[in-house]
Amino acid sequence: MKVGNLGEVLTFEGFKELTAANADMFRKEVHAAVNGHKVIEVDLSPTTFMDCGGLGALIALRNLARDRNGIVRLVNPTPPVHLLFEVMGFGNIFEIVVR
Repeated sequence: MKVGNLGEVLTFEGFKELTAANADMFRKEVHAAVNGHKVIEVDLSPTTFMDCGGLGALIALRNLARDRNGIVRLVNPTPPVHLLFEVMGFGNIFEIVVR
């Protein structure tokens, strides 16, 4: 996973799959890096597969940001991941950005 810090925006990228197998690692790394950032962006352009564990990790991140009056943006989700968000109805709880 690659972590970036662009001013007030904390960015994460680099997961080909976000699943139950790596969701705890994702959560720990994100929580350790948040440090008061209000905007967190997760670049999903390399992510071709996500399961309920990955969705749970993103929801936990959203809840963490919300508790700190922040937001989570999901950037450039691949078609399979975007479809998963639509099917699960998560397009309403995340800000999804295509750049």
